[in-house]
Amino acid sequence: MLTKEQVIELLNPVRDPFLHTTLEETDGIKSITIKEDKNHVSVKVGISKLNTGEQMEMQQEIVGILKKNGATTVGLRFEQLPVEIIRKYQPAVEQAQEASLMGGSTNTKFIAIASGKGGVGKSTVTVNLAMALMRLGKKVGIIDADIYGFSVPDMMGIEERPVVRGKKIIPVERFGVKVVSMGFFVEDNSPIIWRGPMLGKMLNSFFTEVEWGDLDYLLLDLPPGTGDIAMDVHELLPTCKEVIVTTPHPTAAFVAARAGQMAMKTDHEILGVVENMSYFESKLTGEKEYVFGKGGGKKLAEVLKTKVLGHLPLMQPYMEEDVFAPSVYQEDHPTAKEFHLIASKIVAKIEE
Repeated sequence: MLTKEQVIELLNPVRDPFLHTTLEETDGIKSITIKEDKNHVSVKVGISKLNTGEQMEMQQEIVGILKKNGATTVGLRFEQLPVEIIRKYQPAVEQAQEASLMGGSTNTKFIAIASGKGGVGKSTVTVNLAMALMRLGKKVGIIDADIYGFSVPDMMGIEERPVVRGKKIIPVERFGVKVVSMGFFVEDNSPIIWRGPMLGKMLNSFFTEVEWGDLDYLLLDLPPGTGDIAMDVHELLPTCKEVIVTTPHPTAAFVAARAGQMAMKTDHEILGVVENMSYFESKLTGEKEYVFGKGGGKKLAEVLKTKVLGHLPLMQPYMEEDVFAPSVYQEDHPTAKEFHLIASKIVAKIEE
């Protein structure tokens, strides 16, 4: 007949299917009852996620172990582990998941640039935030995950295409930033007619089939809204942080809140809000004109319980005859200096 001590010894090495940590480490064996007359063992086990297929597999494993070692019948109940235990072990699991996507690298920090609607300058923010991080000495990559509305290659003036080396795609490098986009794989700007699962596979390929090397930051330019790609990012990258882009107009901020709320529900940390097209400054008078209204960024930050990282004016990059990059602000440009401040705040928050 099994004793309580023997049951604990037998079950301690069993691993939580999501934390990949033993029951001994999580203190997951909550109670044991043994009825000697019926040779029956009852066990209550704490795990990180209930009512899953993995729980069923774990149940079969535990019942099998106990019956193999003398129990005639087994009663098994599951309960949720305390939040503090899950939080203790979850980060290592998430980092391992993300490292497997990046070829084993655990140094890369992921930042998704999101918005509630199109046309607010999300891709412009992605490109210039990447440039600002690069100018701070960081190794940076961009995934243009806006698969229907890809624009990063054109914004950065990229004309070449990635090459394949062995079984890996080598991303295109422009101004020291590595880039992969759906635009590289589409001829003549053709429209994309794909369904959700196909989009998810493409996004996964942008990680697993691309030779990114050792990056400090990988920025993802998400499609507007909260569709399939946004949900895939939440699933693939549990530790991904987000920057939400809006314009000053209250309606744009209201719509952008949906993207932010989705990030909050999936435990993605929101780094802050970037308000684009905040104002136009007249070269003649020096006065600021608030073409699209005021207060949208502040209002959105309040709703999402975060801060405004910066206010970007309506201003074009300088024209350069020998460099084609329509949306990249030069380092000495006033808007580039604003992006420098935004990037500095993000680095301080992530690397503190």
